[in-house]
Amino acid sequence: MNWRNTYRERIISAEQALKNVKSGDRVVTGHACGEPPALIEALAARAPELQNVEIVHMVAMGPAKYAQPGMEASFRHNAFFVGGSTRKAVEEKRADYTPCFFSEIPRLFRNNILPVDVALIQVTPPDEAGFCSFGISADYTVAAAECAKITIAQINNNLPRTGGVRIRLDNIQFIVEKDDPLIELKPPAIGDVEKRIGENIAGLIPDGATLQLGIGAIPDAVLLFLKEKKDLGIHSEMFSDGVVALAEAGVVTNRKKSINSGKFMVAFLMGTRKLYDFVHNNPDVELHPVDYINDPYIIGQHENMISINSALQVDCMGQVNAEMIGSRQFSGIGGQVDFVRGVSRSKGGKSIIALPATASGGRISRITCELDRGAAVSTSRNDVHYIVTEYGVANLRGKSLRERAKALIAIAHPDFRETLREEAQRTGVF
Repeated sequence: MNWRNTYRERIISAEQALKNVKSGDRVVTGHACGEPPALIEALAARAPELQNVEIVHMVAMGPAKYAQPGMEASFRHNAFFVGGSTRKAVEEKRADYTPCFFSEIPRLFRNNILPVDVALIQVTPPDEAGFCSFGISADYTVAAAECAKITIAQINNNLPRTGGVRIRLDNIQFIVEKDDPLIELKPPAIGDVEKRIGENIAGLIPDGATLQLGIGAIPDAVLLFLKEKKDLGIHSEMFSDGVVALAEAGVVTNRKKSINSGKFMVAFLMGTRKLYDFVHNNPDVELHPVDYINDPYIIGQHENMISINSALQVDCMGQVNAEMIGSRQFSGIGGQVDFVRGVSRSKGGKSIIALPATASGGRISRITCELDRGAAVSTSRNDVHYIVTEYGVANLRGKSLRERAKALIAIAHPDFRETLREEAQRTGVF
């Protein structure tokens, strides 16, 4: 059958399409800025008719109406990463958090550990061969669409068409045409502390390195200090506007990458219209599922692979808490450990965990003898490599516990160093 006929036959309104969701279903939505707003809005509107619908995804960038107070009888959000619009629901036990490395989420769907009843995705209009681009969210969205009993796609002309993985119309049961504005992530404010951290990290990055960048002010600050570097590459679960500026300046060329040479390789994209315009129909940009991009085996094939991620706390043994404030789930594990372990296999690789030395206006040290009670260890002391603050760089690889404590205290805020030394002596680290 001609794909154009298939397309016309499957067009339906969002309200009609979401009638296919039944009480007790598990619904997986597209991720982050790639979530399909028209479909999620129509699903939330069905709250009075539904009970116990599980809604699964990572970072919700939209309003997440299904996670608002009063929705708990109809919807139960299951988060793989806690964001601003879902954090309160998780904290108040109206939603759940499921720990899982980003690279392994597709396996949960494919192996029926979390069987998918309905996938809600956002894609571009089909190309001449009848394939739709996933635009800015391939990550686990590909596996959800492939494994779902029913896949509902919002076709959005505002979505950039990116290379890499695509989906055939045959694999979409219902099509909703709605050209919603794309969700944009505004660049974070970068202060003096972040700039000093960024400068410290930039000193660890050689020409020709391939980079993975996390989300936030610190990874963005690093980019400010890479303007003199040459032939950098990108293999990252995501990138944002700062990489665009370096690409336009000729700093990021991807020419020296050991695999996928010449290509920006990512699982999803978050940024402003500048980013979306850059990747649209750009043959050098490819989106692929996260079980490829974040696979430590794939990551380790890059020489001089550098991963840059953030943390909330690091203790004197080198244990990293990147996701919790006390027993409160603040964010999630994401792809940090995927890349830390992948980079450890890379010839010349360096994994970098960066954080400001203090929190709460300077009242709390983020370098601490013990992690907060109730906090999880995100990256273990066995995996950790570089820790960076605005006060310097600590290379923990091959260091004893005593050596680690000294190195970490040396990059703590000066106001806390003596207290940390006393605590280390009291606990027997020194």
